[in-house]
Amino acid sequence: MAKIKVYYDKQGKTITVWFDDPQTDYLSEEAGNEVILMKNKQGKVIGFERLNFDMEKESDSFTFEAIAV
Repeated sequence: MAKIKVYYDKQGKTITVWFDDPQTDYLSEEAGNEVILMKNKQGKVIGFERLNFDMEKESDSFTFEAIAV
């Protein structure tokens, strides 16, 4: 199972999640709601970034579930 990498930048107020190797990032695309999708050369989404994310706010809590593929 691949490892998921999560980076939180408190000062920049962003959270970045990688599902694949960040070095294969080729194209970034705005998805709306302050979310940026990172894609590889084949167009597969390999990660995303959420802008204006502040973990200190109660409304910005989040949950995710890992699923083995």
